[in-house]
Amino acid sequence: MSRPTPLRDVHESLGATLTDFAGWLMPLRYGSESAEHNAVRTAAGLFDLSHMGEIFVTGPQAGQALDYALVGHLSALVPGRARYTMIVNERGGVLDDLIVYRLGDEEFMVVANASNYEKVAAELADRAKPYDAAVEDRSDRYALIAVQGPRAQEILATLTDADLAGLKYYAGLPGVVDGRQALIARTGYTGEDGFELFVANEDAVPLWHALTRAGEPYGLRPAGLSSRDTLRLEAGMPLYGNELGPDLTPFDAGLGRVVKFDKPGDFVGRSALEAVKDTPPRRRLVGLVARGRRVPRHGYPVTKDGAVVGEVTSGAPSQTLGKPIAMAYVDTGAGEGLAVDIRGSHEAMDLVELPFYRRNK
Repeated sequence: MSRPTPLRDVHESLGATLTDFAGWLMPLRYGSESAEHNAVRTAAGLFDLSHMGEIFVTGPQAGQALDYALVGHLSALVPGRARYTMIVNERGGVLDDLIVYRLGDEEFMVVANASNYEKVAAELADRAKPYDAAVEDRSDRYALIAVQGPRAQEILATLTDADLAGLKYYAGLPGVVDGRQALIARTGYTGEDGFELFVANEDAVPLWHALTRAGEPYGLRPAGLSSRDTLRLEAGMPLYGNELGPDLTPFDAGLGRVVKFDKPGDFVGRSALEAVKDTPPRRRLVGLVARGRRVPRHGYPVTKDGAVVGEVTSGAPSQTLGKPIAMAYVDTGAGEGLAVDIRGSHEAMDLVELPFYRRNK
């Protein structure tokens, strides 16, 4: 049985197509996926992300505990800032990619993917045992609503006196939105500017309605998982289970920059990651743009001269580029002349640098 978010009735009233995602009943689309995608690129989209996990790490040594548990240098964060990081196993394989917010001197919030947050909470609790720090999974208490797009700040500014203009990317601040307490974070998963609002479950429905009313003059639309996936794909953002997994290190995914070897002390997976940091990975993550109209999908083989040299991790039609696109792991030595085997037909692909899309700031 899929678990509903606090906004289930709202999604049903809007005629959303609901689907199971990581054990949650989530809106796939409300109507046209392309219209939702384009709204985020040109105006704004409204997303229910309440399936994400919120794990709190608190105490005098909370920062040191996270430094040991994760690959990033979290104790160096100043309150009010956030950082993208990962939790890995002893072999350096990625267990999840995370965003960590420092809420205070002794309080951090770790946001984990829906499919992994229970595992992440258990790992954090185990790894924090030697430290004066407490780990508590508070995911059941929070709803998460995102407003993403070039007009997101204008829309949200009609509902809050918080200093949105002064809020930097990957930063958060407590504020009141439409009379309700929220953590307002300038983060997102679309490649656009935008905000994620962490609120109490009981405030989710009234806040959604308030944002809908405020956003109507600006072209805001509710947006589902389908458009969120095509938006993040265009922005070259990895999805756990596709571009990331326990058999892949951050270096395999081209994200070695998140591993901070210069932080004090040991951390889980350090020795394994140090052993591979200067070695080119066997396969690298690349972008592919189809020359034709057929769409490369997850799991399709990437070929060169008829031989398999890789595999597609994510693929979809790009509304912004007007062509099918994909991310794929391919052999490090493989260059131009790539194709994707789509049901027996080897469709020619152009190799491009990621991301496919970068917004004008």
